[in-house]
Amino acid sequence: MASVIVPAHNEASVIRRCLDSLNGQPGMDTLIVACNGCTDSTADIVRKEYPQAICLDIAKPSKVNALNEAEKHVTHWPVFYIDADTCLSPGAIAAITQALTEDSNTLLAAPEPVIDTSQSSWPVRQYYRIWLQLPYIREGVVATCSYVITQAGRERFQAFPPIINDDGFVRCQFERQERRNIPGAQISITAPRKLGSLIKIKTRARLGNMQLAAAGLCAKADKKPYSSILSGKLFSREFLPASVYLLIATFIRLRAAWQYRHLQNYIWEKDQSSR
Repeated sequence: MASVIVPAHNEASVIRRCLDSLNGQPGMDTLIVACNGCTDSTADIVRKEYPQAICLDIAKPSKVNALNEAEKHVTHWPVFYIDADTCLSPGAIAAITQALTEDSNTLLAAPEPVIDTSQSSWPVRQYYRIWLQLPYIREGVVATCSYVITQAGRERFQAFPPIINDDGFVRCQFERQERRNIPGAQISITAPRKLGSLIKIKTRARLGNMQLAAAGLCAKADKKPYSSILSGKLFSREFLPASVYLLIATFIRLRAAWQYRHLQNYIWEKDQSSR
């Protein structure tokens, strides 16, 4: 059996889709929806339409604080941490729980990401075309908008610290061989429709990684060989999408560096185009 935590900040437009994908999942014992700082009807929807869920209505708009509060209600391990704007495939909870039971060396897992770019603009589609091919994306628990931690794995850290990138923080507490995506379990993610929205969420992720590095919060930091991976694509039939990817990634890097210099004034950036 497993527990599931869904942090939600003003997710009224997407929360039903997420919770419907969790309803009836074999192996789920406790579902905790941690509404935080909501000014819309998210909490009302959860309370009225999903009575089986524990609905927390937390005043403070903070994802990591919501995770810390939700963990007080966990009944079984592993714990699934699922973003409210995603959908889990049928049977995913049971498949991942079984895989973790059979493999004690894996402490951090995730379903395989399926990113829908059908409604995205051309530059966004080109970006994801290259990004999804990068080996470090395929190696495990990267950009899945979710992660699953075993009880032994959760002992690696205490409370979630006040950071921007919670999944980056969790991932860098584990060696590469201790984390993996589980075949047969999928999570559906809707890509941003607009380039501006893509830049916002990717800047937030990079900014979060910069914050983690500066604070020394990464116990098992990864080195990502961007140059060696992309150089080959620039001299292949992937030249155009690779060039678009590099231009966007460079702009994101510069934007994150500027935001880091003004971190005390940072306002959480969210993709509204896919909602």
